[in-house]
Amino acid sequence: MKLQRKNRLRATALGALAVSGALVLSACGSDDNTKESDGGDTTAAASSIKCDDAKGQILAAGSSAQKNAMDLWVKNFQQACAGVEINYQPIGSGGGITKFTQGQVAFAGSDSALKPEEVTASEEVCKGGKGINLPMVGGPVAIGFNVPGVDSLVLDAPTLAQIFDSKIKKWDDKAIADLNPDAKLPSTAIQAFHRSDESGTTQNLNKYLKAAAPADWKYDDSSKSWEAKGGQAASGSSGVASSVKDTEGAIGYFELSYATASNLTTVKVDTGAGAPVEATTENASKAIAAAKVKGTGSDLALELDYATKAEGAYPIILVTYEIACDKGNKAETLPSVKAFLNYTVSEEGQKVLSEAGYAPLPTEITAKVREIVPTLS
Repeated sequence: MKLQRKNRLRATALGALAVSGALVLSACGSDDNTKESDGGDTTAAASSIKCDDAKGQILAAGSSAQKNAMDLWVKNFQQACAGVEINYQPIGSGGGITKFTQGQVAFAGSDSALKPEEVTASEEVCKGGKGINLPMVGGPVAIGFNVPGVDSLVLDAPTLAQIFDSKIKKWDDKAIADLNPDAKLPSTAIQAFHRSDESGTTQNLNKYLKAAAPADWKYDDSSKSWEAKGGQAASGSSGVASSVKDTEGAIGYFELSYATASNLTTVKVDTGAGAPVEATTENASKAIAAAKVKGTGSDLALELDYATKAEGAYPIILVTYEIACDKGNKAETLPSVKAFLNYTVSEEGQKVLSEAGYAPLPTEITAKVREIVPTLS
């Protein structure tokens, strides 16, 4: 079992590297990082980071699914730009948006785009402007499980919906057994974990289940709060992953890097394609590539196809946004916000994430974000 898990992780890493090369925009010029930057630093990270007038402390909050991305971005940015501190609190997408609309943070992280009422609320702090959605990175929402003796598991949308709605209660239920004829499923009770906080990850799972299993999932797919019956709650993606790891018979959802960090095996999803699809960055990228921009003007909110049946496309996906004012940003934080976001959407900023369980965005989307960030005012 350990060998199989190691092989899966190696395959995932190789797939991430392949898709990174295919999707990351190369319009930034030469890949030669041996040339000195303006500051004379010859390291790869520093060569692509322009600090401009960045200084002081920046407060930000939101999505815990993008915490691991933020950790990498902040580390690299602060190493390159002395005198700048980025303080990101992974309190969940809902909490981050609330802090943003109350003017408590310079930008927020969210796994779902702003709702119309949230855009209206943002106008109070974005003087003369409004909050906009800037897609920054994508990835799969992995379904991790802890069932001793089972190291490979296939589930489809109706079965997942019934599990998370407490309709399927045992691991040897016929619906699960039919999808896994070769597995030795125990009669262990299913312990389904969900987020206790408002979460864009929850919303994206809702959207997938509503789109792919409408007869079995009757809940509001616009809600960031968990509405299904039963189950157990934990705070943040890290809390759900830890609970699944520590609980026999558990299942839960979280961004892929949390599954990797906790050494959890993830569900393969039967989408109706030729073969069940594993949660990898490469497979998530295949689904994200079909995303359409539904926002207008500077807003780049995306529409995702959660019911995809394309071969090799993993359907439970999220795109994580940074939420910022298009106009009316605070003068003291604006230079640092622009410099930081310019780095996160840069070629180097996207590349560092592919090995951390995230999927770089399609080139046409990153190109648009790179055009908008410098216009923030």
